[in-house]
Amino acid sequence: MRPIPLSRRRLDWILLAFFALNLFFITYIVDIEQLTLANPFHFQYPLWPPRFFVDMVHSYGSTYDPLLMARPAFWRMGIWIDVIWNGPFYAFAIYAIVRGRDRIRVPALVWCGSMSAVVLMILSEEFNGIHRTPHFGFVLALNLTWLLLPLATLARMARAHPFTELTPTAAPEAAVRVPLVVPVTQPSPVTAPAQADRAQQ
Repeated sequence: MRPIPLSRRRLDWILLAFFALNLFFITYIVDIEQLTLANPFHFQYPLWPPRFFVDMVHSYGSTYDPLLMARPAFWRMGIWIDVIWNGPFYAFAIYAIVRGRDRIRVPALVWCGSMSAVVLMILSEEFNGIHRTPHFGFVLALNLTWLLLPLATLARMARAHPFTELTPTAAPEAAVRVPLVVPVTQPSPVTAPAQADRAQQ
């Protein structure tokens, strides 16, 4: 087996962009704010994430997403899953997709299930829970990518070897031609005189 070049896997660029967005922005900037600040209404700015991003998250939550501002226990557990499990997965997945490593397949399938479950629970609360949002259509649109991309990843990992292909078998080497050597028989010393006598007769 050999890796299929990334240039021939153009749809994988979508997965790379999605995983990079999650790794470098969503997981360790947007989501981790909800772990460093338990109460968004009474807090001191933490060392991380930067103040600008804290204000951005709170502005969104205050306007559109009461659940984000309430931060119940199940919500925070979903954030812990994202920080502890999903973050390292995104880093490994980016490397594996670029390098064409099939070993990411099983972790990716696990990620598909866990991500879909967490997002569906959050959306059910957003739709009709204690902290439901008055702007469900907008919140759904923002979160829809986190439902569709796990499904796309699931389809991408359906094959046993999503990033590799069989190595073409080498053409058989041309048979080596051995020149035919016809042995030349030489008369033995014993029979040579007898042959000479017969020739004289």
